[in-house]
Amino acid sequence: MTTSLLDEVRRYADRHTDDLGVARTPVAGLDMFRATRPSPLQYAIYRPHVAVVVQGSKRVTMGRQTFELSAGDSLLIAADVPTVSQITRANMNAPYYSLVLELDPAVIASLAMEMQAARASVGGPVRIEPTEVEVAEAALRLVRVLDRPAALPVLQAQLVREFHFWLLAGRHGDAIRRLGVTDGHAQRIGKAVALIRENYAKPLGLERLADAAGMSLSTFHHHFRAITTLTPLQFQKQLRLIEGRRLMMSEGLSAGNAAYSVGYQSVPHFTREYGRMFGAPPVRDMRQAKHQASTTDPGATAASSEDIEANARRA
Repeated sequence: MTTSLLDEVRRYADRHTDDLGVARTPVAGLDMFRATRPSPLQYAIYRPHVAVVVQGSKRVTMGRQTFELSAGDSLLIAADVPTVSQITRANMNAPYYSLVLELDPAVIASLAMEMQAARASVGGPVRIEPTEVEVAEAALRLVRVLDRPAALPVLQAQLVREFHFWLLAGRHGDAIRRLGVTDGHAQRIGKAVALIRENYAKPLGLERLADAAGMSLSTFHHHFRAITTLTPLQFQKQLRLIEGRRLMMSEGLSAGNAAYSVGYQSVPHFTREYGRMFGAPPVRDMRQAKHQASTTDPGATAASSEDIEANARRA
């Protein structure tokens, strides 16, 4: 990891980070994150993205797999999968910083065709690799134009494309490539995932989701689970619970109001499933969250998992 990239990410994030530790950028799909203390566990279902860690460390768990990454590593999440993450090393003198780019299937498809890349390999949706010099340099060029309003509109598209190019040419390339396969399983399941995200609080029949993916019921169910690690019902349930937690933590809703807002018809049902996912029922979880917040400075932790879900990406 180049010192220059750390310097540029630090400079931008320190100026623009909000109270949740998120530094929005004018480039769609590009954000930075900052934390000055280790974070609590963070739950999310991510959209495909790459996160480049430039300082500090983080732990990410998917199912029974746990990944450790630190400065100089890149995290790839190549599908909409549920994860539990935690920033493990960060302090006031050396905050955690990362840069996150949401992957664009259209850009990937175009580049893969021009590069005459090999067929995408099969593998897990979460991967950690050392960040190549070319990827870090492409990220650096993109970050440097963020505060240059005259240059950004002219250079933005080609810099984002260059970032994707070096990711495809690097260690993550095979895993990323399948996102750009036109009418491939990943893209077709992605259409069903988008439908669930847009309507997570409403009943959704499997037939409607399979139609969105252009698959038979049995084929759809098989590929949905293979790509996301969840059944469609489990995916929707986790989205509901994550949003319910956000409503309680960020907007102060009661467990009952949050339950009804995200589509539950029974508060006890919501409470039971909430406890299974987050390890504590809503009241106790909120009490623990308030205690953690009382011992943490504003802006000290990275964005909450609920913010991750609301904004569709996180590092």
